[in-house]
Amino acid sequence: MSDPLPSQRALFDIPDDVTYLNAAAFTPVPRSVREAGELGVLTKATPWTKALGETESWAERARAAAARLIGASADDIAITGAVSHGIATAAKNLKIPGGSRVLMIEGEFPSLALVWPELARAANASVEMVKRPANGDWTAAVLEAINRPGAPPVGLAALTPTHWSDGALIDLALIVAELRKQGALVVIDATQGVGVLDIDVAALAPDFLAFPTYKWVLGPYSLAFLYAAPNRQDGVPLENHGATRQADGTMRPTARRYDRGEYRDPIGLPMAVTGMEQVLAWGTGAVAARLRGLTNALADAVADIAGISMLPAALRAPHVLGLRFAGGMQPGLVAALAAHNVHVADRQGVLRVSPHVYNDDADVARFAAALRTCLAAG
Repeated sequence: MSDPLPSQRALFDIPDDVTYLNAAAFTPVPRSVREAGELGVLTKATPWTKALGETESWAERARAAAARLIGASADDIAITGAVSHGIATAAKNLKIPGGSRVLMIEGEFPSLALVWPELARAANASVEMVKRPANGDWTAAVLEAINRPGAPPVGLAALTPTHWSDGALIDLALIVAELRKQGALVVIDATQGVGVLDIDVAALAPDFLAFPTYKWVLGPYSLAFLYAAPNRQDGVPLENHGATRQADGTMRPTARRYDRGEYRDPIGLPMAVTGMEQVLAWGTGAVAARLRGLTNALADAVADIAGISMLPAALRAPHVLGLRFAGGMQPGLVAALAAHNVHVADRQGVLRVSPHVYNDDADVARFAAALRTCLAAG
């Protein structure tokens, strides 16, 4: 267990009276990341001052940082524009066995969920949606679905390390071990994990895994990374462009063949590198320890409010707290909290509270006070 990282609020331009607890949606960036982007804008404004090769070096540095975050090598990483591009690449290159099951969890994020039912129908496979368990234990529910007596084998599982709506943990290590016994293909959307959780592709051995930069690794929008397992690096990319080809016209080896067009972004790449390298310097264990302390404190601060329920700490991720309300969430609650400069999200009827390294004890107190005030006001 790592020691918790101290508050890093001084690195961000967040006013003292703003409590931003919506990192699972969109994080502010540190000044260093903003400055990297500003330098990139200047590069685009005066392109004669920079060689294109410098942008290529940023791309390789970004690959290396993304790889370190998930225990991969730079050769395993493609640069994409969004997680949806990575999932689409996986879908284009994986063949679902006929008569098998495609396994997903209920209420999954559209970028991961939408493509598989159509492909399952084309392959004469069925789709099994694991229902949200009443006790919040997704791991047990998924394992039960995998091993249900008499069920067809799982041909492909599309999974995440946490449920995006409320931070419920999903133990991928246990689940993937069972899936491999059935020869299942595994695609992982690690959007809500990379940068905080221990995501190790060497241990998980997914076929493909994707994550963006604009959430937990403090980078820009419209930039993501796709991990392709070594045996999946001979597939077909989404796009045909010069950077996917070698001089003789053949596809590039390694996951680089899946790079998006215009991947050498002089603005986004330096921002992404700066954010990821900062997270790596802190250590994801230290980040997770800090965020676990914050979400536990947030939970304790509102636990006595009548009608609120939450998952036990053992079943929730360290960086996301989901609050449910007896009878449903009060209409307009998120907007009412924002009026108090407290920023959270409504996700599938759950009040999702997601701190990052810039939050501190004062934010915990402000959130609890604002929530009590807004609920009392009706």
